[in-house]
Amino acid sequence: MKILISGGHGQLGHDVTILLSKNHEVISCDSKELDIGNRRMVEQVVTQHQPEVIVNCAAYTAVDNCETEKELAWRVNALGPENLAVSAETVGSRLIHISTDYVFDGKKATDTSYLEDDQVQPLSEYGKSKLAGEDAIMQFASNPLIMRTAWLYGHKGQNFLKTMLRLALADPTRELKVVNDQYGSLTWTNSLARQIENVLSADIKGIVHATATGASTWYEGACYFLDAMNVPYTLTPCTTAEYPTPAHRPSNSILKNKRLDQAGLSVFQSWQDDIDCFVKAHGAALLQELS
Repeated sequence: MKILISGGHGQLGHDVTILLSKNHEVISCDSKELDIGNRRMVEQVVTQHQPEVIVNCAAYTAVDNCETEKELAWRVNALGPENLAVSAETVGSRLIHISTDYVFDGKKATDTSYLEDDQVQPLSEYGKSKLAGEDAIMQFASNPLIMRTAWLYGHKGQNFLKTMLRLALADPTRELKVVNDQYGSLTWTNSLARQIENVLSADIKGIVHATATGASTWYEGACYFLDAMNVPYTLTPCTTAEYPTPAHRPSNSILKNKRLDQAGLSVFQSWQDDIDCFVKAHGAALLQELS
């Protein structure tokens, strides 16, 4: 299968590129090679390669910066998916797009999960721009698959777990406050990449949720990861109110992979197992990189 990956050099795109390249013809593009906010460039690249599938891993994910850099956020997260959808439809490509838990307001009780058909109501510019991207794809593409994921981490690039590790290694006695009243499912990019591979030829379209199973707070997840890394630390749980950020984040980001489960397509395991596998695969390299 011929697959075009946008955002192919980012945290998720890197893992998707490596995995899919084993069995498919993959064209993996960074933002210079494929600026999804540039319609003419998207048309040229898609027309040139004629992919059977386009996997969009490109996004502007600096959540707090989106509050002030709105034009950039909407160009990448809303206009970009629209451009891909239009071009995909022109050449008959299937579009697989990665979206986010931030399309929800998080007001559901934290002992419940968000399903694909729950009402969306984003709180931040990031969430609003990503929802606009979803809407554009549903409008312009006839056979799209939108995969909402959450709390991604991997060995490439920056993410929450790597930040916690870097700070703990720098000074294990330094007290670090970590939010303990926001809930979600830490999801390894490699697991999401395997899920993307598993739906390439599947007869499923529309919106699906795609995260690790189970849930934790940021604090609980950080503690579990640092324990798995066998790194000493001093973390203190705090509330969202004690750790204000420019962007309003949902208290409940727990997604249930209902449609993937019902179709027998889910490859996900628990967030704890994901972290254990991540540490086994990349722990030594992370210590070398961040020490």
